[in-house]
Amino acid sequence: MHGTIDSLYRYPVKGLTPEHLDRVALEAGRAFPADRLFALAKPTGAYDAVNFVPLSKREYFVLLNTDRLAGLAASYDPASRTMRVTVQGHPVLEADFATAEGRAEFVELYARVADLPDGVRPVLAEQPGYNFTDNANDGPRMMNTISLINRASIRDLEQRIGRELDPLRFRANVYLEGLEPWAERQWIGRELQLGGSGELGGSGGVTVRVVEETERCAATEVDPTTARRDVPVVRLLHENYGHEIMGVFAEVLSAGELAVGDAVSVREETAA
Repeated sequence: MHGTIDSLYRYPVKGLTPEHLDRVALEAGRAFPADRLFALAKPTGAYDAVNFVPLSKREYFVLLNTDRLAGLAASYDPASRTMRVTVQGHPVLEADFATAEGRAEFVELYARVADLPDGVRPVLAEQPGYNFTDNANDGPRMMNTISLINRASIRDLEQRIGRELDPLRFRANVYLEGLEPWAERQWIGRELQLGGSGELGGSGGVTVRVVEETERCAATEVDPTTARRDVPVVRLLHENYGHEIMGVFAEVLSAGELAVGDAVSVREETAA
């Protein structure tokens, strides 16, 4: 079973529109680099930077509860700690996250876009060694997985509901092409070779093990282009397939580099 890497994305700030990458270097046992490094915590919620514990995404401003987040596209340079934000392709902010001033500028921008009441400002959350992924509550192993989407599965859903869906609704790190629809539902516990020679054990690339399917939430209802809630994706998945799954999570087993266009292969299961 062979395919290719169609696109790569990371989400520097949980809930905001992603940053497209041409290539990325992955490390064994680690999450997608600079992905969900920051989150916007509710000011009266349970987030406590000093006595931090993993929290539900409902404790943060995310697409589940704040549609307008989809209007902000973020890119982040970890070396300089510079966060750049664009709206519909137009630069609106370049903030130095190494300074309190730069972080405050970012918070103010979000407050304006979300039309928060005067005096209500989110808390810019950052915890060293922690990624604000939806599955971080399940422990370090799941927090450090990467997310994959089979583009053919999205197209199959589109055909059933009679309308196109922006793949970015599903907020994955790695989008795959050239596979059969829903092939990924057979991958739990199996290993994939991403990049390199395209053969497991070959040179270069990254070996991953698929560990869990991705159950979807109402965040997928938001169009990432218009920032409007327009399609009940979770309900449509359930009505058409009897499940609310789109995509899988995988743990990185070997370090290496991925690039758009790289080959993808799945290890054939061996008889016991």
